[in-house]
Order: sequence, then structure tokens, then C-alpha cells
Amino acid sequence: MASAASPTLPPEADALLRAGVAAMQRRDAAAARAAFERLAGFGPPVPPPWLLLAQACRLGGDGNAEARALDALLAAEPRDLRGLVMRGDLHARAGDPRAMTSFYQAALKIAAGATAPLPPALTAELDRVRHVLAQASLGYRDHLERALAARGVGPRGRSARVQESLDILYGEKQPYFQAPTSFFFPQLPQRQFYEREEFAWLPTVEAAAPAMREELEALLTADDAAFTPYLEATPNRPVMQAHRVGDPSWTAYHLWRRGAPVPGHAERFPRTLEALRASGAPLPRIGARSPMILFSSLRPGAHIPPHSGMLNSRLIVHLPLIVPPGCAFRVGNDVRSWEFGRALLFDDTIEHEAWNRGSETRVILLFEIWRPELSGAERDELTAVFEAIESYGPGLGEYDG
Repeated sequence: MASAASPTLPPEADALLRAGVAAMQRRDAAAARAAFERLAGFGPPVPPPWLLLAQACRLGGDGNAEARALDALLAAEPRDLRGLVMRGDLHARAGDPRAMTSFYQAALKIAAGATAPLPPALTAELDRVRHVLAQASLGYRDHLERALAARGVGPRGRSARVQESLDILYGEKQPYFQAPTSFFFPQLPQRQFYEREEFAWLPTVEAAAPAMREELEALLTADDAAFTPYLEATPNRPVMQAHRVGDPSWTAYHLWRRGAPVPGHAERFPRTLEALRASGAPLPRIGARSPMILFSSLRPGAHIPPHSGMLNSRLIVHLPLIVPPGCAFRVGNDVRSWEFGRALLFDDTIEHEAWNRGSETRVILLFEIWRPELSGAERDELTAVFEAIESYGPGLGEYDG
């Protein structure tokens, strides 16, 4: 009942509505409540004025009656924004911040999906709610941190995963999940980065980083134009990321591509490829698709925008070789910097991006490995799956998206 009078109401009901609104305007809570309670008893076709009754009860300081009216309103109209906000207010006054938060957040979620502009007064109320929630969030965090510290689970005594869960709870981080664009393998953990210590073969690769850099610097000295755009247009596929195709600020130099060494390239990096071979790194070997081994270059000022890879049966490995200051890499909600000779291993089907805000070019060695959670039998079966997919027709030849 949004107006002081409605032409659809019977005369007696219309008169009560007018009287109640007039009483509210002169702040006569008792008269307003009496009028709205009588109006609520009319029954169909007169809609009960639950919101107005709740407002009158609030004006008169009767929280219990206000709650009954709001509960009746929300039972009939669960998405009523004013009702949700007022119910949250009641819980705030009762000292129940968790219930308050629940009603406030419901109101904000519904308001975010509104297709028409909200009335200015309601918009102002929602702004107030956001401010209250922000303050409540700080209080909630302080309470939890004090309680955890008392249990010996302070910031220095908790695991990285527990800390991340709290960061998400506090609203400081958001969770990210696998979103492969081509092939999804089920029941794999949602991990953004894997830690170096988890891979027994990795020290052999990292130990060869100085030799790899020597080979890389020899190439750059002899032919600094050898790198080509990381993303190139493919005649048999639509251009889905036109702004990135042919971008000279993000380039690549492939050693292995489409499952085979690149002639004229691989021969220039014998120590690099020998280190990978000797390490026993679990490189996929899939027909005309894998292995994939390349150098990725990012020029100063370049930004690779957020994107997700094509399949979640692999991890991507970055071995930093030329890493000036100002470069960083985000996977999901975790931002890390590259350090020479220290690999980063990550799930590229989780949204990720990279940037170079420094003054020199960044170059990494990039290759893919099987995910450690896959059994040997599963790797063999997936090899058959991907080769069968490839045999259906000419593919992209690789899946390094």
C-alpha cells in the first residue's frame, strides 16, 4: 500500500488508510497503529498494510509488534526490500549482528537485481545498510581474531589454507574455481598454485636455470626478433580474443610445438631441453598436441588480461629466467612475483593474469605437466581421449590458451 489512499479500496478502508497515514505524519503512533490494525482485519480484497503497521509500531517503540507485522509482510512478500531492511534493523537493536547481516545482505542482493530505479528514500536506506554491514564486518573480524588468538590459532599459528578461508570469510578475497574452456576432468582439487616442494623432479630443472638463461641470452643477442606473438590468428577458428591476437608486447619462442621439436629452435637450446629430459618431469606426450615447451616474453607496460585455459588435466610451469622488478602474476585470489630460477606451478583453468610494470622485458620458460592427482592409467586414457579428439579433424595443434 504505497499511497495514502487507493481508489480500489472500499470507502471505510480508504478512510482508515488516510487516517493512519495522517497520524504517522503528525507522529501519533497510537492512532496510526489503531487505524492500520483495523485495516489489517478487513480481509480480502483489502491487502493488509503490514509495512505501515510495522512502521507505526516502530514509531511507538513496540519492537515485538513490529516484528509480528514484518514477519507477516515477509511471509506474503519475501522479497520486500523495506521489510527486509526493517527486520535487519530489529535484529541490530536486539544485539544479534549475525541475523541483522542475513537480512541486510538479502536486501542488497535483491536490490542489485532490480530492473527499475529504486525510490531515492529506499536507495538512501540501502546505502545506510552497506555502511552498517561494513562496520559489522570489522567487528566480526575483530571478534574472530581475538577468539582464535585465545585458542592459539593467531595469524602466525594457522595454515595458509585456513588463512585463505578466513580472508574469503572476511570479504578480503573471493574464491575462484576451475573454468576450462574446452575439457573438464572431474573431481580434481581446486588449487590455484602448487608448491615447488611437492615435485621431486623440479630441483633438476631449477638447477639448470643459469644454463638456460645463457642459451636464452645468446638467442636474444643474435636475433632479438625471433619471438612471435603469443596468440596468432588461426584460419580454421574464429577470432575470439581479437585484442590479444598478434600483440607484439606478449610473444613466444617455441622449442616444442604440436608435440614435436621446432626445427631451428630446439637445436639452439640443448641444455634447456636436456634438463627437462633428465628431470623426469611428467610432460604429456599426446600426438600433435604435446609436449609444449616455449619461452614467453612480456614487454614493459604489457598486461595479459584475466583469462582461463582450455583443460584442467594439466598444470602450467613457469621457470623465470629474466625477471626485472615490477612483474607479477595472479591466479585466482593469489598474487605472486617471479623470482629467477624458482618455478611457479599453477592450474591455468582458474582465472589468471600477468603484468610487467617494470622497465625491462620479462622472459620465462613455460611448459605443461600432467596434474599429480591423475593416475598413470588416467593419463594413458586421457592421452587416448585427446588423440581421438585430434583425429576428428584438424585442431589448433596445442592447447596453451
